[in-house]
Amino acid sequence: MSTPIRHFLKLSDLNSDEIAHIFERSRILKHRFKAYEIYQPLQDRTLAMIFEKASTRTRVSFEAGMYQLGGSVIHLTTGDSQLGRSEPIEDSSRVISRMVDIIMIRTFEHERIERFAKFSRVPIINGLTNEYHPCQILADIFTFIEHRGPIAGKTVTWIGDANNMAYTWLEAAKLLNFTMRICTPIGYELNQDMIPTGGSIEICHSPIEAAKDADLVTTDVWTRMGFEAENEARKKAFAGFCVDQTIMDFAHPDALFMHCLPAHRGEEVSEEVLEGPQSVVWDEAENRMHVQKALMEFLLLGTKVS
Repeated sequence: MSTPIRHFLKLSDLNSDEIAHIFERSRILKHRFKAYEIYQPLQDRTLAMIFEKASTRTRVSFEAGMYQLGGSVIHLTTGDSQLGRSEPIEDSSRVISRMVDIIMIRTFEHERIERFAKFSRVPIINGLTNEYHPCQILADIFTFIEHRGPIAGKTVTWIGDANNMAYTWLEAAKLLNFTMRICTPIGYELNQDMIPTGGSIEICHSPIEAAKDADLVTTDVWTRMGFEAENEARKKAFAGFCVDQTIMDFAHPDALFMHCLPAHRGEEVSEEVLEGPQSVVWDEAENRMHVQKALMEFLLLGTKVS
């Protein structure tokens, strides 16, 4: 009997033991990368990357990571494939998945990637949808563990829009047993239907209250892709939600700051915080590559790796 295909569409597609395995493999693969040790278990494998949304970090981290693992990469956009010419997602999935070994998709509605996965013969990885960004949160938590140890029992504060990052952090809090504080302006709150049950969640509208004694403070741009028409209205609504040193001073003295980038200095984060000693945004960005290498290794090879 063949092994069922594993997809990674949401963080909750993994359990806590599998996440722990991916973090340990990330540590090992990062060490090998820094030591210039060649490790290429995917020499005969091909990754297809499909971009319906623009990307810098997602493309570079997946492409470089796959090459480091010995594989090859095919880059597709809606402008250079039938995906942009009204071919049904289901048909594209049937065809592309017969020609490659694993597929990463960065798209709009989460429903699109679910449809693609339903008809795929190979693992599908969510590189970002409107609702979830699981690869980024894997990298963020791995970065926290590198700097501060286990995240269980800690408090993570999200200040800003109730976006795909916030919803994925909520999934992580439930899976990994930490407290998640979500701080948004009134009118930009979480969708109650997307809040997982069973996790430790605190919701507020005061950034200072949210930051009190937090172990990690994190944010994102106020206007995400696809909402550009709301930019001016959002700037007004999010006034006071810039993570500056005043807000960070209310967090735990040992607290870290994260941002998935790109950052708008002076809007959602001050220059002082972004470039300050509590910021780990550059480690966070690099770690996308290492956790995604571990993720691809897990989806293609399982846990029997060296």
